[in-house]
Amino acid sequence: MNVKGKLVVHRVFDTDLPPDCFRTVALVKTLSVLSIKVFISRMHVMDQLPDGPIFIIMCFLVRVIDAIGFGAAITASSSILTKAFPNNVATVLGSLEVFTGLGLVVGPPLGGFLYQSFGYEMPFISLGCVVLLMIPLNICILPSYESDPGEHSFWKLVTLPKVGLISFTLISVSSCFGFLDPILSLFVLSKFNLPAGYVGLVFLGLALSYTISSPLFGLLSDKMPHLRKWLLVFGNLITAVCFMLLGPAPIVHIKSQMWLLVLILVVNGIAAGMSIIPTFPEVLSCAYENGFEEGLSTLGLVSGLTSAMWSAGSKPQSFDGTEEEEAALLPLRV
Repeated sequence: MNVKGKLVVHRVFDTDLPPDCFRTVALVKTLSVLSIKVFISRMHVMDQLPDGPIFIIMCFLVRVIDAIGFGAAITASSSILTKAFPNNVATVLGSLEVFTGLGLVVGPPLGGFLYQSFGYEMPFISLGCVVLLMIPLNICILPSYESDPGEHSFWKLVTLPKVGLISFTLISVSSCFGFLDPILSLFVLSKFNLPAGYVGLVFLGLALSYTISSPLFGLLSDKMPHLRKWLLVFGNLITAVCFMLLGPAPIVHIKSQMWLLVLILVVNGIAAGMSIIPTFPEVLSCAYENGFEEGLSTLGLVSGLTSAMWSAGSKPQSFDGTEEEEAALLPLRV
């Protein structure tokens, strides 16, 4: 199977399970460990399988199991943080996004270096080993909270008008940034003739600005809850304008230049912080206002909902580059 086929299969099942599947932290920890064990081995072994039905079936199986663990880990981490810091939800989640941003900063250049220096398998094996080392830390350090089943269901939460609108916002923003990965990478390769190892550096502006702005918008969301809706409104408006200028669109009559592209990505990262950080506390507040009990059960529903909506928008994306371009961009997707 060619590289494009492998990438498409790789993306299809990288999504979260329904939020109400994760009611207890014990189950979450078990599934997380299972997912990581699969992750560390899948790319090292999968490319050794013969082409055809066997490879496709194994890809689907591995990705489904991986999605179970990934959804469990994301849902649990947000629930635990919210339970531990109930009065500073946005601040804590915004601060956590600093490390997400650091991963976005370090990941693409490091993945490109490992791929060019040691080959296709090395980025996946290296990342899998690092994540595997986190298992004992998670088991020993993270607190365990018991939770009784809540009276309200996930479907009641998602059908609330405000929650539905925020869910649509998450899907839209996630789709925008999901398409940046393959499309902007190919655009930079063809337009500016950069080596594949340097393409990840173009995304530093986006990652760094998001890293710096996220905790600030989180603090602002906690201190001034009435500003959350305006952060969402202006964040999405700025994101739309940035995407119009990235190409840029023919109607703006601006020539594409590297410095302009990086500047727009910086602004886009700030807009991302405005659009993403207020969503979790706003959904949580809406749930409490509509009679959801305060406890880990509701936190799990809200965490699972936001994670599922983000995954629904970000995957899958396809692209139409040559096989050589797709293979060159593979390390950027670690």
